[in-house]
Amino acid sequence: MSNQIHIDIQVPAEYAGQRFDQIAADLIPDFSRARLQAWIKGGQLTVDGRSHKPKDKLFGGEQLQLRAELEPQGEWQAQAMDLNIVYEDDSLLVVNKPAGLVVHPAAGNPDGTLLNGLLAHCAGQQNIPRAGIVHRLDKDTSGLMVVAKTLQAQADLVNQLKARTVSRQYDAVVLGTLSGGGTVDAPMGRHRVHRLKMAVLPNASAGAKEAITHYRLQERFRGHTLVRCQLETGRTHQIRVHMAHIRHPLVGDPLYGGRNKLPTGAEPELIEALQQFPRQALHAAELALIHPVTAETMHWSASMPEDMLQLLALLRADNS
Repeated sequence: MSNQIHIDIQVPAEYAGQRFDQIAADLIPDFSRARLQAWIKGGQLTVDGRSHKPKDKLFGGEQLQLRAELEPQGEWQAQAMDLNIVYEDDSLLVVNKPAGLVVHPAAGNPDGTLLNGLLAHCAGQQNIPRAGIVHRLDKDTSGLMVVAKTLQAQADLVNQLKARTVSRQYDAVVLGTLSGGGTVDAPMGRHRVHRLKMAVLPNASAGAKEAITHYRLQERFRGHTLVRCQLETGRTHQIRVHMAHIRHPLVGDPLYGGRNKLPTGAEPELIEALQQFPRQALHAAELALIHPVTAETMHWSASMPEDMLQLLALLRADNS
């Protein structure tokens, strides 16, 4: 992939009176507004060959010229690892992340993350913010993630996430028996006391952001339910918080699970499986989006990992 970007475009007359950065965002939609503003301030994106401020008003008819070079976006190290890539082309890749793999380096996890593996898989990822990662899964959530391989694809996918045209569906095993599906429409933000946790907050609370989860019943057991959750928004820990909010937390959830209720008279093997399940029983099973280049609707699915399949087998045996 070339690291050089050369774009020349004339400002149409109807943009007269608008800000330079707003016009650039409209005429060069392949890049994020933040990236375009950085190029404006750095003099790589000019008006008639001269530098301008992002807020400067244009008259229409000017020539925008972008001459930029992609640069490494972080000091992360490439680390070879086995990635379960279910799809890849020049614009994006879709990976089936295993439980236990951290997505992005942070305090306590400086390396050995999915990001480090992506850099080893494709060196060009170093030129894209967060190595092309546009959404995340918790460390102990398994399943599908899309990763952008170009700045253009990254901007498009971020816009799709904002426009809610990306469909993400998750399988979850929850405590208690649900009689049917529903929607949890409850704003979320950082827990006011336990800062590692998220929480449902009142609408007017500082930091409260819209959060909507749709769920439907897939299979009911004596004391548990398999549900399919669809995210309309994508807040941190959203499914885990929302299901706990309606008093059906996920099996194995260390933050939001509460007391583990066991079916009366359950076999020792099931009791042990429920008590020792090593993570929240959550799997990103379906992913659909509009391809950033071809505009084709793409869809992928990933089967549940073995730990969830074994748990469901024990729950089914207990049902019989």
